[in-house]
Amino acid sequence: MIYMFCADGLEEVEALATLDVIRRAGLPVTTVGVCGKTAEGPHKIKFFTDITLDEFKNIADKTDAVILPGGGVGTQTLYENETVCEAVKKTAADGGLVCAICAAPSILGRLRLLQGKTAVCYPGFEKYLYGANVSAERVVTDGNFITAAGMGCAVRFGLAIVAALLGEEKAAQIAASIML
Repeated sequence: MIYMFCADGLEEVEALATLDVIRRAGLPVTTVGVCGKTAEGPHKIKFFTDITLDEFKNIADKTDAVILPGGGVGTQTLYENETVCEAVKKTAADGGLVCAICAAPSILGRLRLLQGKTAVCYPGFEKYLYGANVSAERVVTDGNFITAAGMGCAVRFGLAIVAALLGEEKAAQIAASIML
């Protein structure tokens, strides 16, 4: 299963565009509300999640991937949540895909998961990518980590996740179907 953690303050488009691309590919992704059943971004757009964090805690499914949308406030809320950080660390340790966009790659850096990896983030958050080789690319895949620079990269971020899980051909099909 794929889990996208959504907290108040998340960048709405980063969550929705990524989720849309992944679901178009037919991948099973569940959105997890860290602050309840909804998450509200800075532009007052409410995002209704599939399950709450408490419900997530009771799931024993294997986690194939975790996705962390960015947004300054949302990223900080995710980082301060022990359940989210443990899920990220466990997924990384198990070889699952760990994906973060915008400010959220800083979580991976602060958890010391990016040592020797190439990564990208929203400008200004590079100082938190401890041990990473910071890239100027907009979307970077390095092993089981995918990072992206920000909202304008959300569709390509979603496509990188699809490519990692289903292959480049499927990602190209999705890209063509959305006129990218």
